[in-house]
Amino acid sequence: MPLGTLDRTAPPLFNQGPSALSKLIFFSALALFLMVADARFNIVQPVRTAVGAVLYPIQWLALKPVQLVAGGSRYLEDLQVAQAREAEARKALALQSERASQADLLAQENARLRSMLELRQVTQTPGRVAEVLYDTSDPYTRKVVIDQGLTHGIAPGSPVIDENGVLGQVTQVQPFTSEITLVIDRDLAIPVQNTRTGARSVAFGDASAHGGGLELRFMGANSDVQEGDMLSTSGVDGVYPPGLPVAKIDRIERRADSAFARIHLTPMGRVNSARYVLVLAPTGTPPVPKPAPAAPAAGTSGKKKGEKSDKPGAKADKSDKADKSDKADKADKKEKRAP
Repeated sequence: MPLGTLDRTAPPLFNQGPSALSKLIFFSALALFLMVADARFNIVQPVRTAVGAVLYPIQWLALKPVQLVAGGSRYLEDLQVAQAREAEARKALALQSERASQADLLAQENARLRSMLELRQVTQTPGRVAEVLYDTSDPYTRKVVIDQGLTHGIAPGSPVIDENGVLGQVTQVQPFTSEITLVIDRDLAIPVQNTRTGARSVAFGDASAHGGGLELRFMGANSDVQEGDMLSTSGVDGVYPPGLPVAKIDRIERRADSAFARIHLTPMGRVNSARYVLVLAPTGTPPVPKPAPAAPAAGTSGKKKGEKSDKPGAKADKSDKADKSDKADKADKKEKRAP
């Protein structure tokens, strides 16, 4: 037999070692055992702690470049945002300074015109800050209760505003609380004036609108109103100070079968989310009673005064004498008739 044909390889048991299936079964059993032992007896926790302590510096060093890149990009973004906000703030400051200078000029011009026309000066209405406690339990009304009452100087009928506009009016005052009827309540009406045209009207609450609103009633279909017109208090009712923002025209419905237009308004005040309000004093003041005429001084101060005071006395003496003479005549007639 030739030598090349002889098989010189070792048997499979000594050449390849354990088979792949036996390795899979062994390591699967070992992993299952370790998992059960770690879950029940926590035997791997010290090893895990030691490995974590050893690997922590390596992890820290590995994360530093990533943190540096992320921090640098975030710093650049924040720097750009800060620069943009600074530019916007500078523009807003310039605009506000310009408006402030214009407002000062307009206030001085208004004061000069009022002094020329001899009109009364418009005074600021005093007010008191209050906090809204809760809404009333009646689902068919739009009212809120505040923490100021009669003991704090709140008067019935006082107008209530917030930082955006008119909220309503004080309708009921208790010793320590007050009830405010909002402008969107169907029972409340407020005189308004269109700031664009100057036309006066009355805004009524319309709680049926989406989220609550107002409406202008009895406005002609051909009236000069546009969407977006601002309405402010006219001040003709003597309750609300003039010039307070009330609402903005949101929608106008003109129909051919009606002579009036339906004008829906959006209130300027936060009627559904107000937390702090300002209660103003009513602008109307009760009429001052006229003083009673002074009584004439006793005594005579001159001939004419004495003569005037004597005339009524003389008339009274004459009337007394006439009465006495009439009574004497009647008595004489009765004596003559008697037998």
